[in-house]
Amino acid sequence: MAPDSTRTTPPEQSAPAAQSPQRTGEDTGALALKILVAGGFGVGKTTLVGAVSEIRPLRTEEPLSEAGSGVDDTEGVARKTTTTVAMDFGRITIRSGLSLYLFGTPGQDRFWFLWDELSQGALGAVVLADTRRLGDCFPAVDYFEHRRIPFVVAVNCFPGARAFGAHDVARALDLDRGTPVVLCDARDKDSGKEVLVRLVEYAGRVHTARMLDSVGS
Repeated sequence: MAPDSTRTTPPEQSAPAAQSPQRTGEDTGALALKILVAGGFGVGKTTLVGAVSEIRPLRTEEPLSEAGSGVDDTEGVARKTTTTVAMDFGRITIRSGLSLYLFGTPGQDRFWFLWDELSQGALGAVVLADTRRLGDCFPAVDYFEHRRIPFVVAVNCFPGARAFGAHDVARALDLDRGTPVVLCDARDKDSGKEVLVRLVEYAGRVHTARMLDSVGS
């Protein structure tokens, strides 16, 4: 039986400009691609960025407070004591000449206004999902679908959580056909890197197909 939830869509904003890969200053032959890491509150975005980053990650975490208790839904993540209030940032080299700049988005509804700025120029996105709270990733799924930003869904396999296959998760999220779903452990560098490789491959195919379509039309 697939997990069951209902979608909630972030407020509609203007679509970001098409991504444009950048050359790094250190090596004019090196390519840097911007990737977003999104998902619900407490799903593991900060953990994933920190696990794979080859530099000390930039974090904007603040302690959870009583003032936010009425708006931050901590059900299922009662032990969480901090929250990202702007973004996480890290960098990973996938292979010689190809680096990814990782931008982790804040998970709460009250920070959705930051998403449009963070998504400018992004090649694609990773949507982290927790099968115990699958509905929390619907806003990110809807956001990237509406803006035609390629994404993969990475199911963060929390200890003790009921296991679901990729097909079950894709069906429960009502994903467009072909959208990849992968299982991962956000704490593990190799697992996180595999998610990013899958995203780069998938996003590359999507952008190439769109370019060919535009030439042929």
